[in-house]
Amino acid sequence: MKKNLLLTLWLGLCILLMAALPAAFTPDIVPDEPSAPVKRYLYVATPGVRNYLEYGGHGLLVYDIDNNYRLVKRIPTAGLNDKGQPSNVKGVGVSLATNCIYITTLEALQCIDLTTEKLLWEKKYEGGCDRLAISPDGKTIYLPSLEKEHWNIVDAKTGDVIKRLETNSGAHNTLYGPDNTKAYLAGLRTPTLGVADTRTHTVTKQVGPFSAAIRPFTINGSQTLCFVNVNNLLGFEVGDMVSGQKLHQVVVQGFEKGPVKRHGCPSHGIGLTPDEKEVWVADAYNQRMHIFDATVMPPKQVHSVVLRDQPGWITFSLDGKHAFPSTGEIIEINTHKIITALQDEKGAPVQSEKMVEIHFSNSKPVRAGDQFGIGRVTK
Repeated sequence: MKKNLLLTLWLGLCILLMAALPAAFTPDIVPDEPSAPVKRYLYVATPGVRNYLEYGGHGLLVYDIDNNYRLVKRIPTAGLNDKGQPSNVKGVGVSLATNCIYITTLEALQCIDLTTEKLLWEKKYEGGCDRLAISPDGKTIYLPSLEKEHWNIVDAKTGDVIKRLETNSGAHNTLYGPDNTKAYLAGLRTPTLGVADTRTHTVTKQVGPFSAAIRPFTINGSQTLCFVNVNNLLGFEVGDMVSGQKLHQVVVQGFEKGPVKRHGCPSHGIGLTPDEKEVWVADAYNQRMHIFDATVMPPKQVHSVVLRDQPGWITFSLDGKHAFPSTGEIIEINTHKIITALQDEKGAPVQSEKMVEIHFSNSKPVRAGDQFGIGRVTK
């Protein structure tokens, strides 16, 4: 009996020791840290309507998208001309790879760190600069000269020229395809849209001809269709980028053409909503954005939104909820209603044809939109 008692005591002691072991030897378990909230901002480069300082002054104005587009701050920028005055901003783009935002003016390209908000470099290029396009991987910039014979292919990290691409087309608007393999080049002296292979930086195809020289344009996410403004047309034309043929001309109905303040053409500004269900087209003379149903071909006119000034550009929020015309209104896409309008520190209206959405987490950019209203349906 004594032996059984000792055995029972021994077993009990072993059980107690084993119960204590996990507390002594289990490694520390660190609970998952909550992910930092993503904050969404709209970056607006000014002077973004020619060199008109009355539309927002000079700099990068940053608006809090989730706080009814409240102005958060103004980031100082470079971009002065030879007289020391702010030069026209021609384009804006973001690279997550370099953590930078890029701004072109008539004369130069500047690179600003998005975390420190400091200017890293500013470089001038032969022939000047126009509306740049940055590759989706953030490594390469297609930088058009100012309506001259060539594009400069630029390293986004250093600003160095990788190659000079001669087109003799009056280099102007530029767009990088979402698959990173193509860039689309529109010149003011040609009715065709050039398609460049970004692996060789050579033009491999032309889409068109369209009825006149191409002004602003956009593409769908699968890169099979382009939608282009052309000189003298209140409306747009549609091109098949597979066959290279022009498909349709779509004329705005119920409105007449008239004299415009800027750009010299009735419609300067076109974009596809991210879901590619609508095409939005600028009408300067009538101070409107005309909206077309893009689920049918040719697109069908369905609505118009009255603006506070003559529009010259249009782009959209990444979530597809809001439209950003260059006149500074914020338009709800589902209802086509204006919900607010951009203002500066003094409450004055802000306008710009160069704006881009950026998302931040822990002060680091994690997602960026585009200055172009491109379709985002890739299948």
